[in-house]
Amino acid sequence: MKATTQTEQTAQAAQTAPNDTLGTRERIVRAASRLMQRQGYEGTGIKQISREAEATLGSVYHFFPGGKQELATEAVRYGDREFADTLRAVLDSEEDPAAAVAATARVVAEELRASDWIDGCPVTATSLGTATTAPDIQQAAAEAFARWRGLMEDRLRRAGIGEEDAHDLAHTVIHTLEGAELAAQVARSDEPLLIAGRHLARLVNSYR
Repeated sequence: MKATTQTEQTAQAAQTAPNDTLGTRERIVRAASRLMQRQGYEGTGIKQISREAEATLGSVYHFFPGGKQELATEAVRYGDREFADTLRAVLDSEEDPAAAVAATARVVAEELRASDWIDGCPVTATSLGTATTAPDIQQAAAEAFARWRGLMEDRLRRAGIGEEDAHDLAHTVIHTLEGAELAAQVARSDEPLLIAGRHLARLVNSYR
């Protein structure tokens, strides 16, 4: 097994929170996010979420009177914040922006491997298939990708890359890594992500 790098330790620390201090609402949201990350929106039920969160059904509907769609929207927002924290930590851990992009791919690959290829992108897994039935979920997903692109764009601009190029590169990096993550999950191999990370790093370097 590959040793955990300092960059990966930084990313993991950004996500760490003691479970025993979580309130009921937070437990419900986290359970929903994890289950939908693995099973998708349609494959996850309210009863399963309540069991996983060790909360009553009454508590779930108390906090989320809009039911599953409202809870899924909040789960997407939770996944957004969680990955944004990881992305911010990794991008700030490397002085060179190309190295930061490659490190991001490695961290995503490491986390996917650690989950035995089960835990892909929580935002995509939850929002796929709801485009015409749950606009709130789709809006939350769109905001998540915009946030991640914004973090990447800001990092590239701080490295001296021009505004327009940084904007386009951020789109390319985030969406390429998203596709590579799915390919890695299907193949049960980190190779798609590692290859994507190396080539994206070369692309970033070509703009400097």
